[in-house]
Amino acid sequence: MILPVGAFILGLFLGSFLNVCIHRIPASESVVWPGSHCPACRTPIRAWDNIPLLSYLVLRGRCRQCQARISPRYPLVELISGLLAVGLLYRFGPTWGYLIYYAWSLALVVITFIDLDHQIIPDRLSLGGIVVGLVLLPWLPVTYQEALIGLALGAGGLIAIIYGYKVLTGKEGMGGGDVKLLGMIGVFLGWQGVVFTIFVASLVGSVVGVTWLAAQKKDMQNPIPFGPFLSLGALVYLYWGQDIIDWYFGFMAWG
Repeated sequence: MILPVGAFILGLFLGSFLNVCIHRIPASESVVWPGSHCPACRTPIRAWDNIPLLSYLVLRGRCRQCQARISPRYPLVELISGLLAVGLLYRFGPTWGYLIYYAWSLALVVITFIDLDHQIIPDRLSLGGIVVGLVLLPWLPVTYQEALIGLALGAGGLIAIIYGYKVLTGKEGMGGGDVKLLGMIGVFLGWQGVVFTIFVASLVGSVVGVTWLAAQKKDMQNPIPFGPFLSLGALVYLYWGQDIIDWYFGFMAWG
């Protein structure tokens, strides 16, 4: 019981750092210096006002100094980080694979919220992730062959979809950032993970996209970032992908 609780608490504090990354990386600012400060009044945040989840509740979602509102995204990212730490611990146990996949999951969280805010996926996270993933493969349940096929299928397959969409509609679809992200996913999950990720991302993205556009009374010309759906699909595969695949083929055989 001590290990999951410790993992959750550590995950909360790492989530606080993720919020810094989400805010500063798109602006090409250092994620190390200066220390945490209020985006509105620039006042440095004291240590006791920077405790994950708890400080947000105590301060009622406002800066102590200027009373500017703090986005609820901050405690949300912290909570997601903590839950991922515990969930992956149960999935992989205290292994090198757990540490690697947890760090990778945190990168996907950062990518998700940056893409939602700015509709970009920084190369330092996607291309950097590809390089790091290839180096760390000996500690992952993915062979080099599966990783390279996943990289080619992920990046190459999405490029084909993008150009196919452009030929058919004459309009731009997904961006190059999505291509690099799916290539990175292929390295960490192999080609099976790429196929699963595309399926889940397309399904969930279609439902959410149509619902959101209808609610906002906007047409299909309004761009919707696809990176969050790719990240979601990858995490679903990491947690339950093989179980879902086995259930599906078992169900089809039974039918």
